[in-house]
Amino acid sequence: MGNSRSVHGPAGIILFPEKLRRMNSSIENATRYSLRSEESGPGNLILHVSGAIALGTVKDFTRDIESHLRGRNFREVIFDLDGIEYLDSAGALALIRYRDMGSRESFPVRMTGMNAATERMIGLIDRNPLPPPQPSREAPGLLERAGEAGIRFYHDAALLLLFIGDIAGSLAGSALSPRSIRWESVTFYMKKAGLDGLPIVGLISVLLGMIMAFMASLQLRLFGANIYVASLVSIAIVKELGPIMTAIIFAGRSGSAFSAEIGTMLVNEEIDALSTMGFDPVRFLVVPKVIASMLVVPILTLYADLLGILGGLVVGIMGMDLTVHSYMQQTMTSIQMFDLVSSIFKSVCFAVLIAAISCHRGFQASGGAEAVGSATTSAVVSSIFLIITADSAFAIMLHYI
Repeated sequence: MGNSRSVHGPAGIILFPEKLRRMNSSIENATRYSLRSEESGPGNLILHVSGAIALGTVKDFTRDIESHLRGRNFREVIFDLDGIEYLDSAGALALIRYRDMGSRESFPVRMTGMNAATERMIGLIDRNPLPPPQPSREAPGLLERAGEAGIRFYHDAALLLLFIGDIAGSLAGSALSPRSIRWESVTFYMKKAGLDGLPIVGLISVLLGMIMAFMASLQLRLFGANIYVASLVSIAIVKELGPIMTAIIFAGRSGSAFSAEIGTMLVNEEIDALSTMGFDPVRFLVVPKVIASMLVVPILTLYADLLGILGGLVVGIMGMDLTVHSYMQQTMTSIQMFDLVSSIFKSVCFAVLIAAISCHRGFQASGGAEAVGSATTSAVVSSIFLIITADSAFAIMLHYI
C-alpha cells in the first residue's frame, strides 16, 4: 500500500490526499475571477473574463462590469469567455442580463470563446429565464379598500339571493310532493337544533330576564313603580330580546354545524358524488335543514319568552316584594296577541335567514380543513349581521302596523 494515508471527509467518505488537494483547489478557484478590458477600436470594448463566475463572485463581477460600462457609449461590447473555469446559474444569469441590457441600450453584446460547459449553462438559463421582478404595489388607500369591500358585498349579496331563490324553488317543489322530503333528516335536525338546544336557551333567557328586572327595579323603585317592572320585562322579552337572542344562539349552535357539514362534504367531493348520482344538492341537503329550522326556532322563541318572564318574576318576588298574582296580572295586561304573533313571525324569518346563509357559506368552502373553518366563521358572523338588520326592519314596520 506504500505510505499513502487517507483522510475521512463528510459523512465518512474516505478522501485520499491527491483528491483532497484537488477538491480544495477547486473550492479556492470557485471564489476567484479576473476581468481585463481591452479596446479594439473606437467604441469597441472587449472584456476578457477568466476564473469562476459563481454565486460567491457574481456580486464583485457585476460591480466591475458596471465600472467599465458606466457613462460610456459603445458600438459593440464583446465578452471573451475563453478563460472561464467555472460558471454556475448565478454567473450565467448575470452574463445574459448584460447581453439583454446591451440590446435595450442599442449596442450589441456578443459572447465568444465559450467552452462546452459554459455554453451549456448559458443555454440552460436562456431557455428557462427567471420571471421579471414584479413592481411593489403600494398599500391601497381608505377609499380603495372601501370600494373593494363594497364590490365584494355586492357580489356576495347577489349570490346569496340566487341561493335563496334556489331554496324557494326547492321548497315549492317539496310542498307539491311532500313524500320527496327526507323527513328522517328533518326530525334529526329538529332534535339536534331544537331539543339539544333547550338547556342553553333556557339558561340564557332566565338570566336575561333576571338582569332586566333587577336593572329596571333600581330606577322604578325610586318612583314607587315596582309593578311596572313586569311590563318592561315582558314587553322587551316578547317583542325583541326573545326572538333575537334565540336566533343568535341558534346561529352559533346550529348554523355553524350546517355550514361545517356542507363544507366538509364539498371538500371531500361528496356533493359531486350526489350530483353524479342525480340528486339535487339543494333539495337533498338544504331543504331538510330549512324545514327543521322553521319548525324549531319559533318553539324555542316561545320557550325563551316564557323563561325570560319567569326570570323577571323571581327578581320581582325576591327583591321587590311583588306577588306572583300581581306580577303575572301585569304581564298579561302588557302583552297583546299581536306581540306574540309578531314574535313568532320574526323567529320564522330569522330561521330561514340562518339556514340559508349557513348552507350558502358551506357551499362556498374550497380547499381543506382551513376553508371549512373559515366558512363556518363567516356563516355565524353573516347570520348575526342579517339577524340584526332584519330585526331593525321589523321594528320599523311593526311600529307603523
